[in-house]
This record gives sequence, structure tokens and C-alpha cells, in this order.
Amino acid sequence: MEDHELSYKSNSIFCSVRADKVTEKEQYVPDHALIYILSGKLDITEADSRNVLKRGDTIFVRRNTLAKFTKYPDDNGENFKSLSIFIKKPFLKDHLAENSVDTKLGNHGCNYVNVKRVTSTPLMKNLFDSLYLYFDSGLKLGKELSEIKTSEAVLLLLQIDSSLYHLIFNFTEPGKIDLEEFMCKNFMFNVPLETFAKMTGRSLSTFKRDFEKIFDQSPSRWLKKKRLEFAHYLIKEKHKTPSDVYLEVGFENLSHFSSSFKEVYGYNPSSLYDDPYNKVSLAS
Repeated sequence: MEDHELSYKSNSIFCSVRADKVTEKEQYVPDHALIYILSGKLDITEADSRNVLKRGDTIFVRRNTLAKFTKYPDDNGENFKSLSIFIKKPFLKDHLAENSVDTKLGNHGCNYVNVKRVTSTPLMKNLFDSLYLYFDSGLKLGKELSEIKTSEAVLLLLQIDSSLYHLIFNFTEPGKIDLEEFMCKNFMFNVPLETFAKMTGRSLSTFKRDFEKIFDQSPSRWLKKKRLEFAHYLIKEKHKTPSDVYLEVGFENLSHFSSSFKEVYGYNPSSLYDDPYNKVSLAS
């Protein structure tokens, strides 16, 4: 497989190769994912936690997780490469039906963990190395083999961390949660309203109705205002540049961020950053 910016997916197995540049994406993860870093670095940032992975690291991301995924090349310039195994609910239900599995194993408190590092073992490395050979050689990884490899991953998780194994067999959907608390923690994620609705246990129409009752304005208007307020704070108090801030607060491009900022505050974000009075605390 040539080293350039490409992604390859074969059933539940996904190979990501990113060229020698940093890429950032906000992502809703609908299925459990087991991610192995072949080269480069991966930064997974949630609302209240952060994990940085390097070559040889493995991490488990539970389904219904919202996070920012930033991919970096190696310091020596080698492209970022990762392999992911998506462990989907239908597969897990079939696995339960075909195998004798005690889903009560492990610590139930692990249910509240969205992203968890998995202890590196030679068996886990061998699993992902064998998978990468298929992508690297261009061989077809069919449905049957993909399911065998996914089963192997699940069994390895049982051996490495029984509490994690219990977590993946939790099939409950998100219940209705505190909307105000959730949105105040996750407003900076640039995802569709449908995703926010799903993650708070609501239909889109119920989400919008509940939102306006709590915040007395529409979700889109509140999100824009909240993101701009946070951007103003980051530039003025944390001395971050507008180009560093716009993605962090949930805008897709710098131009839209700058025009929206000026519309609310009456001046460009670059003016706030360049303000000499704003430099005093930085210099002191």
C-alpha cells in the first residue's frame, strides 16, 4: 500500500493512512472501536479527558462517544497509520448466541469510561500486524475473515481486561440525560444536532423543544454564541491565535469564524489578539 492520504475499509476493519501533515476531525463513534497505532501519534480529546497514543499503543473507544481525533506524522516524517476494528452490536449479539460468555465479569464501573487504554501485549501486536499485511499487499479481507479477526480481538480483550470485556456487551441505548450539563460540556464539538439529540437520549424534535425550554433560544443560536464566547476567552486570556482557536471551538473554517466573531463583538479576532493591552499579562 502506498504511503499517501488514504483510508481503506474492509467490512469491520479500517486502515487509515495520513500524509505528512496534521489532520483533525470531530467524530461521533457509533460502534465500539479498538484502535492500534502503527506509526505517528493520535490525540483523542473528549470534553473532559485526553489520551495521546504513539506507535504500538492500543485504545478502546466505546460506542456513542464524541471526541476530537487529531492525527500527527512521526517526528521522522513517516505518515500517520492506524488500524481500527469496529465491534458492532449485531456481531456481539451473534457472538453471545454462539459462545458461552459471562457478561457479568469485571468492574461495572467501567461502563462510565468512554476511552480506555488497552495494555500492550505481543498477541495484540500480532493481531494488528497480520491485518496490516492484507492492506499493505492489496489482498482482499473478506467478511468471514474480518469476523474471525474481530472475534480474536474480543477474546484478547477478555484476557487483557475483563472489565472492558463486560463493557462491550452492554447493549443499552443512551437514556434521557441532563441536557444543560451535557451541552455546556460538549458545545465545542461541531457535529449535527441529530448527534447531540441521540447522545442525550432524545429525538431531534424533543431535543429542540427541551433545549429551548432550558436556554430560551434555538440550539443553533446558542451554540454560535457559546462558541464565540469561548473563543474570545481563549484569545484574550490564553493568548491563542485565531487560527489556533477556530477549530477548537467548533467552527469549520477561519473565514466563517472571523466574520461571525466580528458580527458579535464589532472587531476581528485578530484585532483582539494584536491588542497591546492584551499582551501585558503575557509579557509580565
